Amino acid sequence: MPKDHGIGASSKRREDLRFLTGRGRYTDDINLMGQAYVHFLRSDMAHGKINGIDTTEAEKMPGVIRIFTGKDFEGVGGLPCGWQVTDRHGNPMQEPPHPILAQGKVRHVGDPICAVVAESAAQARSAAEAIELDIEELPAVIDMKAAVQDGAPKVHDELDSNLCYDWGFVEENKDAVTKAFDEAAHVTTLELVNQRLAPNAMEPRVAVGDYAPGTDESTLYTTSQNPHVIRLLMGAFVLGIPEHKLRVVAPDVGGGFGSKIFHYAEEAFCTFAAKALQRPVKWTASRSEAFISDAQGRDHVTRIELALDADNNFTALRTETYANMGAYLSTFAPSVPTWLHGTLMAGNYKTPLIYVNVKAVFTNTVPVDAYRGAGRPEATFQLERVIDKAARELGVDPVELRRQNFVTEFPYATPVAVEYDTGDYHATMDKLMEMIDRDGFEARAEESKKRGKLRGLGINSYIEACGIAPSALVGQLGARAGLYESATVRVNATGGLVVMTGSHSHGQGHETSFAQVVADMIGIDEGMVEIVHGDTANTPMGMGTYGSRSLAVGGSAMVRATEKIIAKAKKIAAHLMEAAEGDIELKDGEFTVAGTDKSVAWGDVTLAAYVPHNYPLEEIEPGLEETAFYDPNNFTYPAGAYACEVEVDPDTGKVEILSFAAADDFGNIVNPMIVDGQVHGGLAQGIGQALLENCAYDEDGQLLSASYMDYAMPRADDVPFYAVDHSCQTPCTHNPLGVKGCGEAGAIGSPPAVVNAVVDALHRGGHTHVMHIDMPLTPHRVWQAMHQA
Repeated sequence: MPKDHGIGASSKRREDLRFLTGRGRYTDDINLMGQAYVHFLRSDMAHGKINGIDTTEAEKMPGVIRIFTGKDFEGVGGLPCGWQVTDRHGNPMQEPPHPILAQGKVRHVGDPICAVVAESAAQARSAAEAIELDIEELPAVIDMKAAVQDGAPKVHDELDSNLCYDWGFVEENKDAVTKAFDEAAHVTTLELVNQRLAPNAMEPRVAVGDYAPGTDESTLYTTSQNPHVIRLLMGAFVLGIPEHKLRVVAPDVGGGFGSKIFHYAEEAFCTFAAKALQRPVKWTASRSEAFISDAQGRDHVTRIELALDADNNFTALRTETYANMGAYLSTFAPSVPTWLHGTLMAGNYKTPLIYVNVKAVFTNTVPVDAYRGAGRPEATFQLERVIDKAARELGVDPVELRRQNFVTEFPYATPVAVEYDTGDYHATMDKLMEMIDRDGFEARAEESKKRGKLRGLGINSYIEACGIAPSALVGQLGARAGLYESATVRVNATGGLVVMTGSHSHGQGHETSFAQVVADMIGIDEGMVEIVHGDTANTPMGMGTYGSRSLAVGGSAMVRATEKIIAKAKKIAAHLMEAAEGDIELKDGEFTVAGTDKSVAWGDVTLAAYVPHNYPLEEIEPGLEETAFYDPNNFTYPAGAYACEVEVDPDTGKVEILSFAAADDFGNIVNPMIVDGQVHGGLAQGIGQALLENCAYDEDGQLLSASYMDYAMPRADDVPFYAVDHSCQTPCTHNPLGVKGCGEAGAIGSPPAVVNAVVDALHRGGHTHVMHIDMPLTPHRVWQAMHQA
């Protein structure tokens, strides 16, 4: 029977009351006395030399306070990159500067050139239109393979080339992998594109800078997934502000999907300008700005090869990927196609030899960084598509080919440097088969055929690595920050708790699920627990929320801090009941002495901590507040199996998704309803990538899909009602909650399921020459694939 409270209960999201009634407090809701507004004049060309900027007329326009250019930031640090990758030859990556405002050149459409600060947003925008620019257009380089050819235009003149790094992993495997391919009974090769995506969070980015002259303190209000990291990067590396003089506040944030992890130029500018002008400065992005200034995602071109022996066992895998960095290195961009991608190329399978090569390339496009899944969707798509193609070439069941090669013994050390602690991939596949009625598919396909449609079934498995850790390891891999999490638990005299976390919520339901964890440990009502996040002045140093780390890392820090609270409370209870500390038990908010009827309520113990009239002051200090930092010793490894059924209209190429099933193993579940919602959202984004979404640039670097007129977001009628199950649970062995993470799974497992289904439909319709179609599978692409020679 479902639980009605605590861990495992589908408690309603408490934060939804304010969100659904319009009472949330987002960054754009923050308006400070004396506030000025900034408008950024952005480049309308992808590559150009700045010969001159004339602001004379603009400065005379009504309301203009000051116009800033790149010259105002000479001597100011550029935006830092938070991860350094070393290439396969042992050399550090090429790392060009990233100025707050363009200096000398513009390098992508949307690169900020000038910032106009005025009394109103409209006045700032009008003045920006009056600025005269003398920019000499230069040849743009957009195609990654062309960008690394001799003689290609350089995005950064000071670099040797447009190649950021040439990474090989695991380099020691390379010769053995080559030998395995030479000896293979069968080799399947596939070339594919994982197209570029725009993140499109519901709330565009906003920044409000404020400065207090009396205390020399700066405050930044911003739409961020990790305010402490922004404070560290901006304070230490960009503006030179001591951390104790810099506060970063991320209030309610309407979605992020990775795009709000990073430190952006607009945040640094508003903080800098507020001090320079001695008044608050605010910027709110338009949706059009978001398309050319938010870090975009994916954008890989890959050749993948799978070697099999005569019994269809996987013997080796190798890939070569070109990964687009865009014009600059965003905060964590170098890690995405390497350590967040290469380490997942084993998938759910016991392939003994793997070699991954990644060439990261600078182009005259918007910077690229982590987007929901960050490297794991790219790895899963490559792997699950090549396995499906291999099954088709060999004439074997794609499910059975996967089953035959599943990892079955745990812990399992992969050849790409990670160790899966738990999992049961057969169990999730078994559950999926129950959910989809595979035996009845042929009858459904025949019914579709009578209506002139082609029906297909696509199945795949996935695994991901969440809660990236530990800090010591990722430091060796190039991370320039720790990846722990923190929590402070403060108990009030009357028994209520305030939990301050370094994690950040931007739609995940932390205020509900975190409270469930702490309340369950003590045995009190969830309403007695308040969760505080998003303000560096009120929370311990933490790394924020991304990579499905919230419960596995942030929740574990809360557990450790709460354990300290309970341990101290037991000492107090033992004193109050004149019993041995070791005999004290806590259950349902009451302390008891084992084997007796003696008891004392949680509230009585907390009151004693703050009103210590009957208290062992010589042994225990008053108060009840504890802090813990948690640094995991491994990733967590959610896994699952997904199935998609589609119909394809052979006359138009239009794809309709009829059903989608997801069987996931997330370890222990804190709130099933929230988990369902996270999976649903991820599936919608994955289906959007598979069928609809694409950031398209022309050869001059103009973004052709720069608005919702051209960028096709999934709508309600593009997705089906999902069948979602997470009953297959193999708890994580190395965090106290046994949780694995669920926020990105849907976006990782769904794209290959959709593409596998469409290819299956075409084969069933006689189009056996179609072995792959690159995403998005628009009607035009599908129709074209059917009719190509």
